[in-house]
Amino acid sequence: MNATDSKQQMLYWAGQMGIPVSASEADLKLLQVNEVKIIDLLPEMLIMIRSVIARETFSYKRKSIDIIKNGLLVSFQNIFNVPGKALPHERLLLQPHVRITLLHLDSEVIFPRGINIRQVTILIELEYLKKFIGRDHSKFDYLFIEDKTLFIEEFMSPEVATVVNEVANLSAVILSDAYYKLKALELLYNLFRNLLSRQDRVHQNLSNYEIEALYKVRDKIASSLYQPFEQSQLIKMSGMNALKLRKLFTQVFGKGIYEYYQHLRMQEAARLMRQEHLSVSEAGYQLGFSNLSYFGRLFERHLGTKPKKWSAQL
Repeated sequence: MNATDSKQQMLYWAGQMGIPVSASEADLKLLQVNEVKIIDLLPEMLIMIRSVIARETFSYKRKSIDIIKNGLLVSFQNIFNVPGKALPHERLLLQPHVRITLLHLDSEVIFPRGINIRQVTILIELEYLKKFIGRDHSKFDYLFIEDKTLFIEEFMSPEVATVVNEVANLSAVILSDAYYKLKALELLYNLFRNLLSRQDRVHQNLSNYEIEALYKVRDKIASSLYQPFEQSQLIKMSGMNALKLRKLFTQVFGKGIYEYYQHLRMQEAARLMRQEHLSVSEAGYQLGFSNLSYFGRLFERHLGTKPKKWSAQL
């Protein structure tokens, strides 16, 4: 499919997904569309694969999506930067992650300048999802309460990232609808298996203000990988008390604030070894660890392997 056809397909589905066509046309002028692929498995599921680069940073407000009456939007975002070094807080955008929200909720979509966004998005009907999960669906009751303001972000596990890349990089396949449906269900299986390990699966409603505040806190944490942050700063920034901030942060991101911070630091350590070719000790010292044994234990806890083994595989 050529670039013109890809843009026309994006316009069509933008209209179907609650984005005004007039706004879409203006936004598309800022986008270099590398690929758009839609797999229509409605009424149960819709899969969208896209690769785009924004010439300038812009955002748009997405209204309620009603092509599926009651459903979830699950977006697997594997994002790669164009050549050039990103600042530490910008690299958070490059972390592969998964976002889950209800289709009927308004949301804001941001396209940062110069970032190649490669994304696999699944829209899935709630009852169909519940049947797919089977008897264990009661463990995810918070996902099936339609009047709640659901917003979840999860780090992308290696198993999920492997399948996302298989789907995103595929050019042609026999029995394509069956293949993509199978892969979408594989992604959902791995995602829900990961969600079972979350510290707290009790969810309360979130306002747009609270979601924005939590992302400000998250961004502040991401910009502090090389120096500690003050918890009092985060509390002031969020406009919440400490207990509420900790509870809602864990609800959205699946980890407590400090654990989330350490996970990002270990991701950064892995990047330093992979992209900057630093040794294990150099990566640990650069991130402020004077105790390399503690650094090694922390790295293994968050990434599942010892840093020396990780470094040797590069």
